[in-house]
Amino acid sequence: MSKKYLTNARIILEDEILNGGSLLIEDGKISAINPESVADAEEIDLAGRLLMPGMIDLHCDALEKEVEPRPGVHFPLDFACAQADKRNACAGITTVYHSLSFANEELGVRNNQFAAEIARAVHEWHPHGLVDNRVHCRYEITDETGVPILKELLSERSMHLISMMDHTPGQGQFKNMAAYRDYLTRTYKKSAEEVDVIVERKIEAASGAYDRMRELAQAAHAAGISVASHDDDSAERVTTMHSIGADISEFPITLEAAKAAKEAGMSTIFGAPNILRGKSQSGSMKAIEAIHEGVADCLCADYTPASLIVAVMRIPELSDLDLPAAVRLVTSNPAKAAKLHDRGSIAVGKRADLIAIGEPGGLPQVSDVWVNGHSAYRVRYDHG
Repeated sequence: MSKKYLTNARIILEDEILNGGSLLIEDGKISAINPESVADAEEIDLAGRLLMPGMIDLHCDALEKEVEPRPGVHFPLDFACAQADKRNACAGITTVYHSLSFANEELGVRNNQFAAEIARAVHEWHPHGLVDNRVHCRYEITDETGVPILKELLSERSMHLISMMDHTPGQGQFKNMAAYRDYLTRTYKKSAEEVDVIVERKIEAASGAYDRMRELAQAAHAAGISVASHDDDSAERVTTMHSIGADISEFPITLEAAKAAKEAGMSTIFGAPNILRGKSQSGSMKAIEAIHEGVADCLCADYTPASLIVAVMRIPELSDLDLPAAVRLVTSNPAKAAKLHDRGSIAVGKRADLIAIGEPGGLPQVSDVWVNGHSAYRVRYDHG
């Protein structure tokens, strides 16, 4: 049935909560809020649960773990895409940007050729997906070989967001050489000699990085795709990245950098796991501090899709934001950042990407998901 009538809901609008509200879905879009006539519609009683827009996750690299759950252990790509798709559906993420790392280093799935294969697999899985699966290409700026591959993906429409990463030791996520060496040794089991080669190659390729970034940013903007910087650690870094075309600052390391990004008109992204854990895994800025300071625009799942809804529901307890403002961090704000004008809010004419929230055991969990008006997930809890 193309018409659905959702009733008895607490509907989270942009700036308020509509108690006892109802909503009509027709042909994949929201056609009315509190409609007067609902002839021939399938009625779904939400029993007082919260109803909000489906969440939009601009950065999640969990797909890489579906492909390579252990170092050197690889699953078929269609299988991995299907599992990630289901995880996002039950997490209430109706639009997901799977973050894939492109680099000329052989770091498991994090290399150009393998990442391109995964990007194309996401594109091929899209017609079968429960949710809207997209690709966020993470370009390592010290890679001289990645530009042609990324531009090819762009021409194939297999790229939907691009970010510029610089994991050279001494800035950003890796404060010093010891931190970077430890990461490569611990995560990818690299020897000291292999680490030396990677570092030397990064340093040699750094000279042409900004020209490559500018080229990719121009191509992305021409295709209507947003560009993000990554791990900005100073106002100067933000200024540089904004000058080459960055619209978004992902995970700014310091309050200074986050404020500079806001002043430049960039959207900022912080991680939901940071909210739940109360800290960053790399010792960077706390996401809740960014919210307190008014410099957080978006939350992303980062590496755990299930963390997003729980973080959103906890933010009003941890900050001065009310629930509609917290919900905007994962709906209308990321929609604006990614230039998605058809979704992100409950309003007439928008895509019917919607989720209902239950609270089994007092824990916020997604009970119902609709994507483009179609039911993508439904579960019933005994309580909540």
